[in-house]
Amino acid sequence: MSKTKKLRPHEVIAHSGTGRSFQHSPEKLVLVLALCGMLLTGYLTYVALRGGTLAFCSAEAACDLIQQSRWSRLLGLPLALWGFVLYGLLAANAWRLPARLVRWRRLWLLAWFGLAVSLYMTLVAWLQLDAFCAWCLLSLALMAAIFIRVSLQRPRSAPGTDWRHWFTYCGVATLVTLGGLQLYYSDLLAPREDPQSQALASHLQRSGAKFYGTFWCPTCQEQKRLFGPSAKRLPYVECTPDGRNGLLARVCIEEKINRYPTWIIREQHYSQLLNIEELTRLSRFKWPENSGL
Repeated sequence: MSKTKKLRPHEVIAHSGTGRSFQHSPEKLVLVLALCGMLLTGYLTYVALRGGTLAFCSAEAACDLIQQSRWSRLLGLPLALWGFVLYGLLAANAWRLPARLVRWRRLWLLAWFGLAVSLYMTLVAWLQLDAFCAWCLLSLALMAAIFIRVSLQRPRSAPGTDWRHWFTYCGVATLVTLGGLQLYYSDLLAPREDPQSQALASHLQRSGAKFYGTFWCPTCQEQKRLFGPSAKRLPYVECTPDGRNGLLARVCIEEKINRYPTWIIREQHYSQLLNIEELTRLSRFKWPENSGL
């Protein structure tokens, strides 16, 4: 007389839906895509920490511009490193998780979150820098593929009416996250101005010096970063106000500006990045006695 094996609760979930146990078998496609994402973001992190130029990207190209921008870091770490962690979590959950429904929920949430952040950063690069990076778009494509694959693999055992609350929860969490990113990259949380940088920037403005550059020039962004929050006080002139492919500003044409950044200090042209000491000397700025310099 044969005996009927009684399934445990987690085994019932594993065998329901498609009839195939998902408990001991990895989600192979998601795993492969996540591993590709880890390789990609690992390479981007390595280049960001080393300070080099990405492969297939020339200096001051779109990829280099995005890599050098303030949007490429989060909490002092390369944004690619956070992406590496996210892809790692996706790979770990795709490899093994006790129950099919639990695994699907976590994979879907991680993919949803990663896709939302990737779309946000792509939009920022487009609107703020007028640039698209092929490496970033590849990461976006990988995350979109993972999200689509996971969405199509929704278990039949997933509850029906409760998913309204699930989508609401995910939507609110995403809005809070993206709102936090927008707040972080805005000037609202910028540190207080350094008195020395503020004094030098104000002196350059008063002395009639000019700093010509473009929003898409990585070296120009590096020049501004030397002054931190006081960069807004610099006598900066944007040479491409109509976009990267737009016409040059008339003042830049009149001054024959063909390299960025270009400083004009005391009627002398300097087509290069100038550090604080060089700007101090060339503009003949005298530090206050209590400045410590």
